[in-house]
Amino acid sequence: MTMYSAISRDEAFNRQLVCFIQASYSLHATAITPARRGYFGETWRVECREGLVFAKLVHGYHRLRYQKSFAVAEHLCAHGIDCVSRIVKTRNGSLSCEFEGGVLGLFDWIDGKNQEDDRSKPHEYSMLAKIYAVDTAGLDIPREDFSSGAAQLFFEKWARVEDETILALLEDKRAELEHCARRLRCFAQICAGDESGFVITHGDAGGNVLVHSVPARADKYHIIDWDIPLLAPPERDAWFWLHRPWAMRAFHSALRRNGIAYTLRPERLAYYCYHMYFFYLNEFLETYFEMGSLVSAPLAEYLGGWMNDNRAFCERNIPCD
Repeated sequence: MTMYSAISRDEAFNRQLVCFIQASYSLHATAITPARRGYFGETWRVECREGLVFAKLVHGYHRLRYQKSFAVAEHLCAHGIDCVSRIVKTRNGSLSCEFEGGVLGLFDWIDGKNQEDDRSKPHEYSMLAKIYAVDTAGLDIPREDFSSGAAQLFFEKWARVEDETILALLEDKRAELEHCARRLRCFAQICAGDESGFVITHGDAGGNVLVHSVPARADKYHIIDWDIPLLAPPERDAWFWLHRPWAMRAFHSALRRNGIAYTLRPERLAYYCYHMYFFYLNEFLETYFEMGSLVSAPLAEYLGGWMNDNRAFCERNIPCD
């Protein structure tokens, strides 16, 4: 996907942001450098006398859900979860603030690199299981409703597309897309009305794991970018590697180690596979509406890429009657 952080900002903007941070936070910012992290947000590494912080500014239709996500990260940190980056509060104690028409958040800097592979998955699942054990009382967070609306929204957005390259890409996949929409509707009907096993889920944990080396200790892992948290079953985080049996065993093992008596359910895994397929398609099209035709190349890669393994697994192993 296209990154808003690819937007070019001049030195005058950087100075303005540094001055704003100094005025709005109890920090003495001295320098700022673009950071290569995250989608749909401009990101920076900010040097302060007090230490390094990570700044993320979000515009557009993502800004509201980004703003609402701060309370979840704060809740997790308050309950002893140390694998979530701590929010740096403003001078008046707010979790975020408005800057240049967007929502700005500051976090403790994590000096690590993004990692998603066979080695990182058990650590990811272990972190998620600890988060699932956190009490949700008093937390204002959306709940999963097992809707098939993501598919309907996608076809509505498709009808508004004018770019010929994007239209050709989607038309070539029309039969496949309509088939996936039918499967989503079917699994949504099966899952609807059952809120058993709901926990705080991330929604995109695998692509947001940072690992860094701790002197004289094992590597330390964090899960960042809590932009789309949801009270939902663990399948919302587990489905990404559902086609790999060892990964599903590792997920169950992490749940058991943290005292969570829950077994992943095939119909829920399938629901999230198809739901997220359309979720990401909607993200591509929304980016197109906001930024033009810059998404055609990543969209083509997505339509022929990593999602296909999971969908093929669902087709073979999870019937929808």
